[in-house]
Amino acid sequence: MLNPRARLMMVAVGFVGLDVPPPSMPPALITLHCWLDSWSGIGIIERGMARQGYDLSLTRYANEGWRATFYPRGREHSLTSTTGSAWEKTPWQAVQRAAWEPLTKM
Repeated sequence: MLNPRARLMMVAVGFVGLDVPPPSMPPALITLHCWLDSWSGIGIIERGMARQGYDLSLTRYANEGWRATFYPRGREHSLTSTTGSAWEKTPWQAVQRAAWEPLTKM
């Protein structure tokens, strides 16, 4: 069972991941995107996932995109069934999608 903070993180990341065209996007979803689609939003998600026991690796590949991976906390980061990873054009999209994976597996 997810703790309250993990549930809140899952809901926020889930809603921000919805594919809603901008003209019909509800005001609350616009606000959520403004909050999380930024460098400070990456920090918010990173801190929330750290509280759940995950470390973030975020890498930019020239002008191609960003890879975000959440590894279970520890010195050695290796892929496990609870690792979350995503490749996206923006760093916040990569972090949001990568966080979604382990949150849905908890």
